[in-house]
Order: sequence, then structure tokens, then C-alpha cells
Amino acid sequence: MAHEGAAHVPVVAPTDASGVFALIWLVVALPLAGAAILLIGGKVTDRWGHLLGSATVLGSFVISLSMFFGLLGRDVDDRQVGQHLWTWFQAGRLDVGMDLLLDPLSVLFLLLITGVGSLIHIYSIGYMAHDARRRRFFGYLNLFVAAMLVLVLSANYVGVFLGWEGVGLASYLLIGFWQHKPTAAAAAIKAFVMNRVGDIGMSLAIALMFVTFGTTAFVGVSAVAGEASGKTLNALGLLLLLAACGKSAQVPLQAWLLDAMEGPTPVSALIHAATMVTAGVYLVTRSNFIFERAPIAQTTVVVVAVVTLLWGAAIGTAKDDIKKVLAGSTMSQIGYMMLGAGLGVAGYAFAIFHLLTHGFFKANMFLGAGSVMHAMDDDVDMRHYGALRKALPITFLTFAMGYLAIIGIPPFAGFWSKDKIIESALAHNWLVGAAALIGAGVTGFYMTRLMLMTFISDKRWLDGVHPHESPKVMTIPLMVLGALSVLGGLLYLNGWIVDFLAPVVGEAPHEEPPLPPIVVSLLALVIVLVGVAIAWSIFGRRPVPREAPENVPPVITIARNDLYGDAINETFVVGPGRAVATGLATIDRGGVDGAVEGGGWTVAGLAGVLRKWQNGYVRSYALSLLGGVILVVLALLAVNLA
Repeated sequence: MAHEGAAHVPVVAPTDASGVFALIWLVVALPLAGAAILLIGGKVTDRWGHLLGSATVLGSFVISLSMFFGLLGRDVDDRQVGQHLWTWFQAGRLDVGMDLLLDPLSVLFLLLITGVGSLIHIYSIGYMAHDARRRRFFGYLNLFVAAMLVLVLSANYVGVFLGWEGVGLASYLLIGFWQHKPTAAAAAIKAFVMNRVGDIGMSLAIALMFVTFGTTAFVGVSAVAGEASGKTLNALGLLLLLAACGKSAQVPLQAWLLDAMEGPTPVSALIHAATMVTAGVYLVTRSNFIFERAPIAQTTVVVVAVVTLLWGAAIGTAKDDIKKVLAGSTMSQIGYMMLGAGLGVAGYAFAIFHLLTHGFFKANMFLGAGSVMHAMDDDVDMRHYGALRKALPITFLTFAMGYLAIIGIPPFAGFWSKDKIIESALAHNWLVGAAALIGAGVTGFYMTRLMLMTFISDKRWLDGVHPHESPKVMTIPLMVLGALSVLGGLLYLNGWIVDFLAPVVGEAPHEEPPLPPIVVSLLALVIVLVGVAIAWSIFGRRPVPREAPENVPPVITIARNDLYGDAINETFVVGPGRAVATGLATIDRGGVDGAVEGGGWTVAGLAGVLRKWQNGYVRSYALSLLGGVILVVLALLAVNLA
């Protein structure tokens, strides 16, 4: 999959931070300090904790925006700024610093994490207004944002791993925030455990980097990556891909994502739009200097991405839970991003482009779903919705903008970003491109189904439900995100984002595409509209039953059961793993423990026998002494006679 003639861009030694760039550390420190104050301060901070939590992330956004414009004012070759905070640890040849790196890739992530993150915080002020533990919730949100900022700002893989684990911890705390619900507690544990599988890949990759290159810093690894063998680079790429599959919910580590919807809706928006699931795409793109030299690993990225984008889309077609439909769509859209990253230099920039636009419209729709739930007494079943466009006009209009963006209707944001990935995929391999086109059509179907069942069809509200629009503290973030869902495509104006990211990911050599871009766009649009039409014919022209029909085609049953992802994991991973663990435990108890403790048991048994001779009676001891004397005399006689 590595492109012939593609430039391998090394990470150049960054310039020292000065001016506004001296505040890089503060971007992380603000939400981290907010988390510490809110989680340690206790009930004293209850009255104003939500305001502090929102202000810290908003402050980080202002600093990030200033640094973004600062980078734009620099020469293209001088857009990497480093900041050494302190030496983290030293062990032999391993010297790891707490070092930060600001470059075109990381600054875009800063804007997404802090910009969309601050809107989610503001929205949460209203959404969690009546939750007794709102202050704690904002502390966890701040921790989540701080961990993700560490992940994307670190200048070495060990620092990335620190943020990686912090994101895993924060997601566990937030997914299981309502731990009084057994389903929420189970979902948090499931997400935590499945991500640990991916984390094994990350930790092994870091160890292999140190053994091979003697460093884990981006600058050091990229400078000498070409000297490593192909086997080593492919092993590194596959280990990093395993890590990415865990965080970004890619097959085969995707099963946790839909269960994670048990957390409060702002958590879902933060995980899906601005933090956790984007981490895998960042890791692959940041590690381009490895994947460009590892064709097997790069091809595997493409295969995983194609399977996942179709897997997630299929799940989205059959779910009645509005949040789980959106979760399936996230799985699918992250698949598109991973596909772009797997295409190499030709697709890295488009992967990040789609990641940004997806952050806008997915946060918009998740928060919109929260607004719908707020109006419907926390009911998530779309079969109990219908005709909400009039009751929730702002939510409907902003959600519609996100809907048009995700299905790729021009000129909305998703049209520009997803079409470029499809175009690159078709140029690389027609089969991969065809799969991406099919995914676009299925997206048009399930998202139209969601819109019709929620906002357009006849109302099917449960008794006692009286829908009402959300307060302004919730609708204003929706309006901002709705606008970004429309205008996000401007990032590609005159190819800006491709040129901006070129110093980090390289620039693909110009090749004549097999199909003109306008033809690809029209083809994708037609396929999307076919999906829309099919959804309209099923859910727009016919009444939607309040209860899900039991007798459905097997295909729908399979999709409703998440394509039996949990059953597959149970059969091929958990079941055999449990059997191995049980066998090892039996060997440990019966073999290892038996060998170690057997000596003790033998001594204890012998002591029990000998203990009977120690009865405290003098006559017994005299008899024993007499017996001993007789034995000695007999022994001496036997020796003399011999």
C-alpha cells in the first residue's frame, strides 16, 4: 500500500516555544486544574463547579486559537514548536521527557477538542441541571479533555500513552457515571476491558520502538525509521493498529461503543465527536513515517476500515434507540477516516478533514438527540417519537443540518470531506472505492430513517409526554454546531487543509484520477439519494408501529444484534480465553501450589506423628530413654560380634 515516490516526511526538530507558544502547557493545565479542583474540592464547589469546568475548556480554546493563528503567521517549514517541561524519567538509555509538540496536525486537534468540547460543557450545564452530582460530572469532563490534550500534544509515544490511558480512565468514569444502573456499570467495564486489549498493542509498540530505535520521540523515530527492517516496521504498524482499533472502536474491538450509550448524552457527544474515538485516527496519521514503510500494516488498516465502515452502517439501519443509531454511524464514519489514513499520503489530510467535519455534525446530532430525550422524558426509542419538528423547531433545524452533512449533500460539510476519501479510494482500488460508495448509500438510508421516525412521521408519543424545546443554554451550542455542519467544508477551500498538513503528512505526487472528481461526487450523490428514497418509501409513506415487529427478515435481526459482535467475541476470544484461564488456574492450584505447599503438608504430617511422643509424662520419656539405650547396646554387640 505504500505509494511509490511518496515523500516520507520526517518530524523535524521543533523550535523552542516563545511568545504565545510559551502557553502550550497551559492548554492542558487549565482543564487538568479544573478537574482537580472539582474532584478534590467536594461539595464546596457544587454551586459554581459547572461554571469553572466550562470556563477552563473555553480558556484552552482561546489559547489554542491564538496559537493556530500564530502558526499561520510562520513559514511553512517553521510550523513545529516544541516545549520541554521536565525530564519525566531516565532508565539506562531510555530518556523520556515531558515534552509537548505543536504543529499543524496537533493544533487542528486542539481546536476540535477545546472548541467542540467547550460547547458540550456549556450544553451540559442545562442537560445535567437537575443531577445531584453535576459538579463531579464536570470534573470528569475536564479530566477527559485534559487527557485527550496530553495525547495529541505529546512529542513522544510514552506521552501519547499517558494521555491514551487517561482517556480510557475518564471514559470509564463517564460511561458508568450513572452507576446505579446495572447496564451503565456493565458498559463502563466492557469499554475499559476492551480498550485494555488495544492498549497491549500500544505498550508493545513502544517497547519495540525503544529496542529498535533507542528512542520513543517522534523526531528520533522518524529520523531512523528507514533503517529498520520491513518485518519490524510491519510489526510496529500492526501493533499501533491494534491500539487504534481499541480506542476508535474498529473491528474487531468495536463491541463496546454501542453499550457506551448508557452514559449521559453529553458524554456520548464528547467521546464520538471530539475525543476518544478520534485518537486512533490521530495515532495512525501521526505515525505516517512508520506506515508509509510498512505495506502489510497499511493494507491491514484499509481492510479493517472497509469492514468497519460497512459494519457500523449495517448496525445503524436496524436500531430503534436514537443514540445507538448515531453510535453505529460513528463507527462507520471513523471507518472512513481510517480508510483515508490507510491510503497513505494520498489520504492522510482527507482523513483529518473528515475527522474535523464529523466532529462538527456528530456533536450537533448527539446533542440534538439529547435535546429530543430531554423533551421526551429520557425516552430513547424512536418508535415513541414522531412529529417533533413543530414541538422542537430549533432542535429539528440544527439536527437537519447535521443530517444533510453526514449523508453528503452539497454544500454541507460532510460532502466535501467524505467525497475526497471516496475519490482517493477509487483511485487506489476500485473494490475499496465501491465499498465506500455502498457505505455512503447505507448512511443515506439509516440517517433518513432516523429523521423520519423522529421528526416527520405521525406522532407516537407515550401517555403523559409533553415535548418542549430545550433551554437556550442547550440550544445555542446546537446553533453553533449546526452552522459548523454547514460551513465546515470551507476547510478545503483552495485545498487549504491539504497544504496546511503537508509538512506533517507529506504531499502525494500528482496522478490523474481514473474518474474526474465531479463524476465521483455525482455518483456518490446518486447512491446516497437512492438510500434516502428507500428509507422514505418504507418509513415516510407508511405508518411506523409503536412497537418493533417481531417477525422481521433475518438480515434485520442480525443488524439488531450488532452483527453478533458480542457472540463472535465470546466464541473466539472470551470463551477460549476463559478456558485457558481456568486451565491455568487449575494447574496453578493443583500443580504449582501443590508442589510448593506439598513440602509443608509433609512436614506438618510428620510433626503430627512425632507430636504424640511429646505427652509430658516422665515415665514415657524414661521408657523412651531405656529403649534408646537398648538399641545402642544391641548395635555395639552386633558390631563386636561381626
